[in-house]
Amino acid sequence: MASMLAAQKLYPQAVVVFPGSQERNLRNFFIKSMVYLFNMTDLKDLDFERVRQLILVDTRQPSRIGKLADLLDNDDLVVHIYDHHPETDQDIQGHYVLNELTGATTTLLVEKLRERNIAISPDEATIMCLGIYEDTGSFTFPSTTNRDLEVAAFLVAQGANLNVIANLISREITSDQVGLLNDMFQAAIRHHIHGVEIVVTSVASHRYMPDFAFLVHKMVRMENIDAIFAIARMDNKIHIVARSRIPEVNAGQILKSFGGGGHAYAAAASVKHKTLAQTEHELVESLYTAVRPRRLAVDIMSSPAISIDSNLSCARANEMLNRYNVNALLVMTAADAKQTLAGYITRQVIEKALHHQLSALPVREFMTTDIATAGPEADLEEIQEKIIGHKQRILPVVENENVRGVITRTDLLNLLVRRNTRNAKLNGDEQSPTVHARTRVVAKFMRERLSGPIVQVLQDIGATAEEIGLNAYVIGGFVRDLFLYRTNEDVDVVIEGDGIAFARQYAQKMGARLHTHAKFGTAVVIFESGFKVDVASARMEYYQFPAALPTIEMSSLKLDLYRRDFSINTLCIHLNPSKFGTLIDFFSAQKDIKEKTIRVLHNLSFVEDPTRAFRAIRFEQRFGFTIGKLTANLINNAVRMDFFKRLSGKRVFAELKQILAEDNPGPAVTRLRDFDLLKVVHPSIELSPAMTHLFASIKRVVSWYDLLFLEESYMKWSVYFMGMTHSCDRETTRDICRRFELPPSVQALFATGRFAAERRLNSLERKLPSENSQLYRKLAEFRIELILYMMAAARTETVRKAISHYCVHLRFVRPWLRGRDLKELGLAPGPRYRIILDELLNARLNGRVDSREDEIALARELIAAA
Repeated sequence: MASMLAAQKLYPQAVVVFPGSQERNLRNFFIKSMVYLFNMTDLKDLDFERVRQLILVDTRQPSRIGKLADLLDNDDLVVHIYDHHPETDQDIQGHYVLNELTGATTTLLVEKLRERNIAISPDEATIMCLGIYEDTGSFTFPSTTNRDLEVAAFLVAQGANLNVIANLISREITSDQVGLLNDMFQAAIRHHIHGVEIVVTSVASHRYMPDFAFLVHKMVRMENIDAIFAIARMDNKIHIVARSRIPEVNAGQILKSFGGGGHAYAAAASVKHKTLAQTEHELVESLYTAVRPRRLAVDIMSSPAISIDSNLSCARANEMLNRYNVNALLVMTAADAKQTLAGYITRQVIEKALHHQLSALPVREFMTTDIATAGPEADLEEIQEKIIGHKQRILPVVENENVRGVITRTDLLNLLVRRNTRNAKLNGDEQSPTVHARTRVVAKFMRERLSGPIVQVLQDIGATAEEIGLNAYVIGGFVRDLFLYRTNEDVDVVIEGDGIAFARQYAQKMGARLHTHAKFGTAVVIFESGFKVDVASARMEYYQFPAALPTIEMSSLKLDLYRRDFSINTLCIHLNPSKFGTLIDFFSAQKDIKEKTIRVLHNLSFVEDPTRAFRAIRFEQRFGFTIGKLTANLINNAVRMDFFKRLSGKRVFAELKQILAEDNPGPAVTRLRDFDLLKVVHPSIELSPAMTHLFASIKRVVSWYDLLFLEESYMKWSVYFMGMTHSCDRETTRDICRRFELPPSVQALFATGRFAAERRLNSLERKLPSENSQLYRKLAEFRIELILYMMAAARTETVRKAISHYCVHLRFVRPWLRGRDLKELGLAPGPRYRIILDELLNARLNGRVDSREDEIALARELIAAA
């Protein structure tokens, strides 16, 4: 009713067809109080032949609109749809569809009213607000979004009467309803399906009982039920109402096969021509197919397991515990050329051994050998019993005597906290922070945002990984930019397992070339079109000392992501067919993207790799983000402790080059100054007003040049680099180039070319040539990077226009005639060729010849004069 009222205000010429609500409170309220608000007609009085437009609210299924479904056969009918339910295959296709997953359809419609500044009276606001309260369970259903709350607040501001709403939503249960609820409790059967407990209850009533869905909801709250399917036969029709508070049970998907629909957490269906027993039997059978198994050990474990040989020393174990930042190690022993599980050892034991000067003794002397294990199919209850019951810090997952992975006590705690948090949220309790990986399916979003060929590439990668028993993920900047709505087709793939073996299989399957790097476990697959896919094995890095290059080892996905620079770059998407499009977020990357924050993953990030400070600034300026307070403090600490002194010049230059290659590097250079990082480039470089002005000028010049669309590749970053070093003398510039280990040609550009360009610019500013040919001769010897630098550094507009004139009109001018043409005109080969060709070029530059024929005539004159 609320949705139709809001829709009527959007379509004031439409009539409302409202068959009446089966919810008694709403029906009485509507009939007695608010009928004057609706331009309503009875369905029997509707002239179907005159209907030209149909506006549907809160549904898209033909079965839910009765006889109005007959209108859909009219090809001239215009259909507009407003709905918040998930899409189904049976949905009506509209000419305009607004479908977003809010808690109430009314929310979507009121947002439209606000956009169009359509006034809402207090009575209208009350009905609309009541619709949101009903659809969101007074804002307690998990479907509730911030948008529902914001719209409700807006409606209250328009005069919605909360006293009326409170009276209407407080339902008193009649004696008949109490009896039906009691029957539901008595008939309840608890099914354990794939480790999930689901309640199914079946009842019958000779007449229709209002508020059946409310009774189901009340039963859920009273018994704290995770998932329930309530079946009732009323008025010779079977009604099914489903509620789910767990991701393993998708209520809407399950009832879809019964002709119903709804959300994953709330759904309903009406069944005809079947008995109560038959419906219950078919429902339970469908649950065994549709319910997803609870997470098993194989889903929770970290792999590969970090282990130590039993003969290695306690000192070595301590080193590994610190390197991998773990609190326990599995201990393995070699037997018949095979590593077998011998026990485990904890950080606490190792620290005591070191305290007692026992660091040289092997870990086998102190390891715990009484160790429980779990199989890959162990469920959460078994895992919990073994870790807590055996007081183990770490639980090995073993299959056929091979250790496949480990589950730590922290992993178990995270799972339990997440489950309790979810239940608390659904019951309206305060939510605790989630510490486990967040996942959601974004396959539809990917297909909307990515091109068809890219989606196909990702699907092929997942299918190939599945064929050889591996997991494939697309990661990093590709996923980050997907959610920032930025184009990025640099596909980086991580394989849990042997990335090179996967790359070989994939390249062979696609008919592509392959380059491998065994040391790093990486490969590049190159397609015939030139498109590339970078493949890496999941790995972790550790650093022997601050600013060192990382040492790389095979690892699990989570550890691979943990080695990355910033949280926003840790998103990944599963590509295997069974989980295609599942977004995985271990480190709250989505939250940081939403809050536009650059955040490191741990406090030693800049100690391990100080170049990340440059990257933080680059990302901050590129995306319009802000470096988080803690991250900024860590950068300042790294500068103060001078961790940058161990960085090679080559690594500093690699980061600086990427900053200067950005569309507008000026603000990033300012941030380098703010963090005192310009001295890392060279102590003599300071951000002066002159440099700031020059950078702004370079930005204008480069933008102008790019708009010429000359399709000429050039090193844009080098123009800014010359601007950065403009105050450095030749020897300082050479020192910078040598420290950065630049190639000789690039060194020549900066240490020789820039100074020659500046001298030529001074010459032009003293006296501009009067002819185009003279201007051409003064500038033709310089690379385009130097030309753009000169144009940006020019102090007068006259000189700047002269250089731009050269770029646009003179730079690519050549004589029509060539040496062979002069030969055909009778000129013998010799030094005169160069002289005459130069004269022809001058004539063309200065406009003395306008065609090839003019040039031939001039050439004849020059040859005759010789």
